[in-house]
Amino acid sequence: MKTRYSDEFRREAVGLVLESKSSLVHVAKDLGVSTWTLRGWVKKQRERTGLGDPQRSETLEEENRRLKRELGVLRQERDLLKKAAAYFAKEHL
Repeated sequence: MKTRYSDEFRREAVGLVLESKSSLVHVAKDLGVSTWTLRGWVKKQRERTGLGDPQRSETLEEENRRLKRELGVLRQERDLLKKAAAYFAKEHL
């Protein structure tokens, strides 16, 4: 069964994707909408307003920066956990 979303909901969802620093996947998950559905709404909006590749590449660059920051944090957490595991392993010997 197809879910019918109001035009207002669609506009607000597209606005969240275009104006926020969150990824399309994250916004779709938060709203409970299929990623492909939201991607289609965004594509239609970009076609209507004439926003093409420049906006998309800018969004990809922002997402790339965010992912690099997250990767750095995850590496730090991983290294800390390795050190803690080694410390506790020595303690039990």
